[in-house]
Amino acid sequence: MRKRNTSGTVVGFVGLLSTAALAQSWTLPPGTKVIDTGPRTYRFTVDHAVTDTTGQVVQRQRVSGDYTRGLPGGEAAWSRVTLAESNGPQEIPGPGQPRPFMDGFRYRIGPASLGETMKPDFFKGFPPAAVFERNLVWDTGMIEMFGQDQFDHLTLNTPYRVLSAQDAKMPGVGTFHNRDVQLTWIGRSQRNGQECAVIDYRAFFNPLEIANGALTLKGRSHYWGAIWVSLASRQIEYATLQEDVLGEMTLTGQAPRTISVLRSGIFEPVKP
Repeated sequence: MRKRNTSGTVVGFVGLLSTAALAQSWTLPPGTKVIDTGPRTYRFTVDHAVTDTTGQVVQRQRVSGDYTRGLPGGEAAWSRVTLAESNGPQEIPGPGQPRPFMDGFRYRIGPASLGETMKPDFFKGFPPAAVFERNLVWDTGMIEMFGQDQFDHLTLNTPYRVLSAQDAKMPGVGTFHNRDVQLTWIGRSQRNGQECAVIDYRAFFNPLEIANGALTLKGRSHYWGAIWVSLASRQIEYATLQEDVLGEMTLTGQAPRTISVLRSGIFEPVKP
């Protein structure tokens, strides 16, 4: 009597399970809902290095602050915002000066929140020169929009154009033209004990014009970075921001000069 060889069946079944699990691991869960179980605070720190055309650093600035989302009413708030500066190539020597007008600055967040921040009266309590502080709000909204709202459009290693040929009129600052913003889901990783999708974003050759008090700047921007997004909760677990600005700056009473500004930012949860 011949014996049935069932080993091939077992191996084949295990192989099918492995293939199915692998296929599932390389697709993103659908939907745009972020699971907020309560307040969650992030620290956002952005360094600016202003250089001349030879790369010589002429000034440094660092702006940082705590951003808390998951508040009642779907709101977020800022606290502990500081701004530090130094002239010349030396590193910034110590902590910055508090920016009290941002303590308790609170607003509703969600898929449409970035557009709300572009309305003329959104920053009505901010001093006119508070450009870096406005950028904290805009950059955070951008990171959340790119990381949390686009899962349905992303396929592994395939660029997706999320913005194309779009002007952003920044109240109190100027105009930024997003020429071509692309997102690419580049893989999976772990951050803070969470399985995460890693999303690359980049946008090059973006014209910008800044008119703020005695300063005007006309030039272009390249910006890029990566975002780690929890697959389970859609919360941002880590994000980076890099921006290279080149343009002609004019200060009242001075001759125009060409400058470069490199921005480098880290957005990460504050450990309890």
